[in-house]
Amino acid sequence: MIQFTLSFAGAGRVAGALCREMFHSGLKINQIVSESKSEGTLLARDCHARWSSGLSFDEPNHIIIVAVPDQKLKEVLASIRCPEECIVAHTAGSYGLEVFPSTIRKAGVFYPLQTFSKGRDVSFKDLPFLIEVSDNDSGKILHDLAASIGGKVYFIDYERRKMIHLAAVFVNNFTNYMLTAGNEMASRAGLSLEIFEPLIRETIGKALEKGPEESQTGPAIRHDFNTIEMHLELLSFSPELQNIYRGMTDLIIKHYEKR
Repeated sequence: MIQFTLSFAGAGRVAGALCREMFHSGLKINQIVSESKSEGTLLARDCHARWSSGLSFDEPNHIIIVAVPDQKLKEVLASIRCPEECIVAHTAGSYGLEVFPSTIRKAGVFYPLQTFSKGRDVSFKDLPFLIEVSDNDSGKILHDLAASIGGKVYFIDYERRKMIHLAAVFVNNFTNYMLTAGNEMASRAGLSLEIFEPLIRETIGKALEKGPEESQTGPAIRHDFNTIEMHLELLSFSPELQNIYRGMTDLIIKHYEKR
């Protein structure tokens, strides 16, 4: 098995999931740096590492993974002190190599295309890792790192990765809000989101199997305007949801009229 020695800047959801998975896969974790001592020391304890609040990495590391909130990324990268031969890679989907200061010679993006939440274990088998690097040697090392925990590697430049990150917002974040809205409507009928579980599983399963364009159903694609008007009346309790319903209905109708 390929051996790497790593440290992490950050101890939140992404850093925690990656660090624990790498540790349990047999990789050595040296150091966890985080502003939060409670989160940092917990992660360090779980991964047999040491915690510190300063961004100096003096021990030999093959790779430093920077997994911090996007708004803090530039500040953290500018403050890192490490040996020149160390690869520094951030996990942000919406930033590229341009955020690295000139003091970091070996830079990379190590973006896992997944949603991470506290208290939930995520499978890393075939999990996409979108990678961009400053040099070929760093690319090989980051490729091997992702592969060592079961990941599937895609070398993708910044412009394409930005589009994938945007798509992920639609696929994950917006979809999750639709479930939140559906749960609110179900509660008005005295039920919960649980009643939709078979429908949710079939919707996603069918989209993955047949493709989403071939899986569309519902009143919009049928041009069932009586049902659409009834739904809009039912949504009178929320003008915001009415606007979403109208907008989505119009998009579906226009999309399938073009085919």
